[in-house]
Amino acid sequence: MTRLDTENRLSDPDGFYEALIAMHHELSEAQSQQVNARLILLLSNQIGDCAVLYEAMQLARDAVATPASPPASTASTESK
Repeated sequence: MTRLDTENRLSDPDGFYEALIAMHHELSEAQSQQVNARLILLLSNQIGDCAVLYEAMQLARDAVATPASPPASTASTESK
């Protein structure tokens, strides 16, 4: 059973995305990772439901960890 609400509920998704990117402006890679971790912890505390958070974690990981398909041209070059 899905508990995570994945419908867009942001009143200004583009503005939020711009602010999210701007949050990293002039930060080092390490600082960007730290600010991301801190933001995740703050929002996780706001949500407060571990089942929802675990589901979100799995969806986020699945979206990144899914292996990409090899390019179609690779198969045709190997067979020649």
